Amino acid sequence: MSLHSLFNFAALCLSIILVILVEPPLLAFGVNRGSFGAIKSAAPPPPEQVGLCAAAVLVHGYKCQEFEVTTDDGYILSVQRIPEGRVGGGGDKRQPVLIQHGVLVDGMTWLLNPPEQNLPFILADNGFDVWIANTRGTRFSRRHANLDPAKPEYWNWSWDELVLHDLPATFGVVYSQTGQKIHYVGHSLGTLIALASFSEGRLVDKLKSAVLLSPIAYLSHMTTALGVLAAKSFVGEITTLFGVAEFNPKGEAVANFLKSLCANPGVDCYDLMAALTGKNCCLNGSTVENFLKSEPQSTSTKNMVHLAQNGMVSKFDYGNADFNVEHYGESKPPVYDLANIPHDLPLFLSYGGQDALSDERDVGLLLDALKFHDLDKLAVQFIQDYAHADFIMGVDAKDLVYNAVITFLRRYQ
Repeated sequence: MSLHSLFNFAALCLSIILVILVEPPLLAFGVNRGSFGAIKSAAPPPPEQVGLCAAAVLVHGYKCQEFEVTTDDGYILSVQRIPEGRVGGGGDKRQPVLIQHGVLVDGMTWLLNPPEQNLPFILADNGFDVWIANTRGTRFSRRHANLDPAKPEYWNWSWDELVLHDLPATFGVVYSQTGQKIHYVGHSLGTLIALASFSEGRLVDKLKSAVLLSPIAYLSHMTTALGVLAAKSFVGEITTLFGVAEFNPKGEAVANFLKSLCANPGVDCYDLMAALTGKNCCLNGSTVENFLKSEPQSTSTKNMVHLAQNGMVSKFDYGNADFNVEHYGESKPPVYDLANIPHDLPLFLSYGGQDALSDERDVGLLLDALKFHDLDKLAVQFIQDYAHADFIMGVDAKDLVYNAVITFLRRYQ
């Protein structure tokens, strides 16, 4: 792995984990007090025991259905359907909307705010048929036809496989159940796999429009001065982390790395989080507390490495020309050419000025790749004060983002 990729991987891991694990005042690091983790409190049975519908949807008076779909490489994914709003209505042909979460979280993330503030319920109450995806490896999608999640073989995938297998499987179940083209809403990694898929002409025959919140395609401007320390510290832990196929933010290897980093003289992990991820402006304290109880979720270490390679949007780089030739027939991994996304596909992009993961300069590169897109089919929204998590948990996201999303979706019903 090159120094640049190592740097990006360190910064990516820290930025995503710290935005999840370091949100004052609900988390106690206590490096000198012998504790490192979330403050624990009494909780009901974990959602994985009862399912997402029972844990977070039915309790609010909405109908909800659980579906399972098996990808063509054997992963068994959980998908939830909220077919209508609390008061029903909307007719028999409600437009389906598929919602895809980002990395290190699952579908629960969309449902942590109160019903009047979270996107799935708002969409349902506005007449849409809402479907929630859960990526392989997360708690609701942690099964396989043959492989054991406790074994490394289960975790031998990156976001390439999400493009090739997970996204087509979830699109397939929605399309088969509704018989209608699909509106797609993705956040973070959910935008990357969509862009890559559409660039290869995948799924566009089943797609009505796409909404991309905090879009990530290029990650070349994610670095900060504090990242230098992160990269230096990461060198000592890279072997340990790469030896673990499952990248579990709650696991010992990751926790020890963060613990050692936060113990460095002069390093304030709260400041580090803000510097690496952007300071979320608009999160409710109780929602953050629910988030800390619910997340983070596992992904594969290979997926994290692939994300760190995104100076260009390309398939996984095996770091060796011979290995790349073995997998792709060429020495370098093939590029996903985003300019090949159909120019008449309706797209809505929303990004924030404080987001260090979806940095506005990198979004600028994405927009440049879309420069030949039909102007009347590309809507772009910029919110100066928003950072990465505000788009899914911000208390004012309904007013600033979701209302605009609904207006956009209705334009293409």
